[in-house]
Amino acid sequence: MATPGPRTRQPSETRQTEIIEAVLDLAAQGNPADITTADIADRLNLSQGAVFKHFPSKGAIWLAVLDWVQSRLFARLEAAAQRADTPLAGLGAMFMAHVKFIAAHPGVPRLIFQHLRRSEDTPLKAGVRNMLARYRKLLIECLGEAEKQGQVVQGLDKSAAAMLFIGAIQGLAIQSMLNGSSTKMQEEARRVLKLYLQAIEAKS
Repeated sequence: MATPGPRTRQPSETRQTEIIEAVLDLAAQGNPADITTADIADRLNLSQGAVFKHFPSKGAIWLAVLDWVQSRLFARLEAAAQRADTPLAGLGAMFMAHVKFIAAHPGVPRLIFQHLRRSEDTPLKAGVRNMLARYRKLLIECLGEAEKQGQVVQGLDKSAAAMLFIGAIQGLAIQSMLNGSSTKMQEEARRVLKLYLQAIEAKS
């Protein structure tokens, strides 16, 4: 088999995206803790110098991955909520949109969970905290609208409901990682979502 030739030069933003996607592919296939810049370079048929031309350090790559995840995930969540007819339907749509995002990018939870296991605080941990805070705010706003419209129980602890929402998705992601496959994740997610909505929905 012929050795592939040198990669053509790409605009910086395009190359950065390729590096981020390579990291997520590697994370989906093995232990994220073992990923090196040499692995990333080999994946893209680049030199390590070419990787560091676009990111000054390995830590900068992880932060860029988190930014990539956050921008694309929230775009999906907000679009799903906007397409829904009611706030409660929007919650369900966001739940399934997040699950589909994980199924499409299985390296994302593997990479995040791996970094969160570290005892020391890191910029990536801070980034994850900020992302979760933004997520909770979005959910609490949606739950507030649902309460105004009488769709959820009055006086609902919206902060706890938001945490339960996120925790359910995290649990599904962990289960998918343990199974080594995300093929049943959406089916399981629909069952979990049904229970969640039954718990918060206003009783007629």
